[in-house]
Amino acid sequence: MEHLDHRTKVTIMISIMAAMLFAALNQTIVGTALPRIIAELGGLEYYSWVFTIYMLTSSVTTILVGKLSDMYGRKPFILIGISIFILGSFLSGTSASIIQLIVYRGIQGFGAGMIMSTAFASIGDLFAPRERGRWQGLMSASFGLASVFGPTLGGYIVDHYEWHWVFWVFLPVGLIAMGLIWWLFPQVPRKEKAPIDYVGSICLTLTIVPMLLAFSWAGTKYEWGSVEIAGLFVAAVAALMLFVLVERRVSNPVLPIGLFRIPAFTLSNAAGFLMGSGMFGAVMFVPFYVQGVKGMTATHSGFVTMPMTLSLVIMSALGGQWISRTGKYKGIAILGMVMMTVGLLSMSFMTGDTPVWLTVLLLILVGGGVGFGMPVFTLTVQNSAEPRLLGVATASSQLFRSLGGTIGVSIMGTVLGHRIGVKMKELAATAGDGASASMPPETAEKLQALQDPQLLLDPPKLEQLRLALPESLQATFREIVAQLHESLGYALSGVFLTGAFIVAGALILSFFLKEVTLRSGKRKQEDTPPTAPAAAPASVSTGVAQQAE
Repeated sequence: MEHLDHRTKVTIMISIMAAMLFAALNQTIVGTALPRIIAELGGLEYYSWVFTIYMLTSSVTTILVGKLSDMYGRKPFILIGISIFILGSFLSGTSASIIQLIVYRGIQGFGAGMIMSTAFASIGDLFAPRERGRWQGLMSASFGLASVFGPTLGGYIVDHYEWHWVFWVFLPVGLIAMGLIWWLFPQVPRKEKAPIDYVGSICLTLTIVPMLLAFSWAGTKYEWGSVEIAGLFVAAVAALMLFVLVERRVSNPVLPIGLFRIPAFTLSNAAGFLMGSGMFGAVMFVPFYVQGVKGMTATHSGFVTMPMTLSLVIMSALGGQWISRTGKYKGIAILGMVMMTVGLLSMSFMTGDTPVWLTVLLLILVGGGVGFGMPVFTLTVQNSAEPRLLGVATASSQLFRSLGGTIGVSIMGTVLGHRIGVKMKELAATAGDGASASMPPETAEKLQALQDPQLLLDPPKLEQLRLALPESLQATFREIVAQLHESLGYALSGVFLTGAFIVAGALILSFFLKEVTLRSGKRKQEDTPPTAPAAAPASVSTGVAQQAE
């Protein structure tokens, strides 16, 4: 698509950003509403699964579609992805149980993987390396823009209407995005027919799925040292080894192993993996703090998290503009990771008495860090691979970020559950046991029902339990609720601290990222110096695209 004029390219990008906006709106609107949805459907133990299944299916789809879109063009996969996402969104709104919601969210994930993979790869198709910084920033900003309106609208819907509309309200946007893509996105001639790496695709799937299941179940459904968890990890390692062997032998690998010999490719994906862990951890568990610890409504939770996403939008745009003007990116990446690390570390000290303005300030810091870092690592991955591998290289960036988010949320969910249990036992040992022993069985049972921190996310049910208790036990009720707030706050402190340590790892890796000035024009093929090392496969570039003119 290099022959297209600038106006046509901008028009195409508008259509792509419309598709991204649809997917992002449906994803971000769920975050604030999910605690209330879980409270109504039940199953707090499956809370992280609503997120995990989405990331699992989108992760598998991202890398497979990245390769296929290199072969058959981006347009059909964007259209198919939007269609699947629309179906998953509609079905999610019809969920009658937490299991149904998880299944339908998985369908959404398949569509999201197609949309995200092809959308970001299209930037590399259309623009030179230095120009990509601006558009990567704008693409991230469009996601951030959805994050501004999504949480607030999600909270408003669950506070005033049926939660089902959280999944249905943006369906018209999806249909409009599909129409724009169909009309504006040009057809790209198919490249020379090449064999599809079915065996490698299966092996990659068999690596990702057991690994994510192991991280999701460890510490919750099974002990970390259990036979089930060990078996899943063994299966993932065995499938990974088989995948590497297959990819070394096939002529058209789904993920060329030689790409990992490029330092910029490997470092950027590793940093993106760690950044994703911290980023998604903050996004998923901040509503728990605002609603569960601070006792605010879902609507107010959306207003509290809005500044974080506004900061993400602004910093994504500013960072992209800076990269486009200067051709430099390393300093932006380091600054972003510093901001995230400091923000998450400071959030680990938040309690129920922390002023709202301070919470907002820390969220702005974290959001700004994400805004600076997110476009950089995708950009450096794109510029480290040759043009014909652009789709799979971009998809790998999305894959590692998604894997990081899935594994990070699972680990933080384990931390949350463990620390809640420890704190509740500690507090229960100091109050209330003697009084409950002399109560009628039905009254003692009602007090026992108050031991569930999930109640903090459902104020109407909590009020119902309070009214069911006699006046003589109202003081006990208030004491137990205070214990719940304290336990959840203690647990979330550990969650944010874990996120800070993870993002600190991304900060360290950012220092090793080589700074190469990005060029501002397309380099002719005949001008490209043969800098690939002899050990690397001929199908893999060693980062020539990054060299300055």
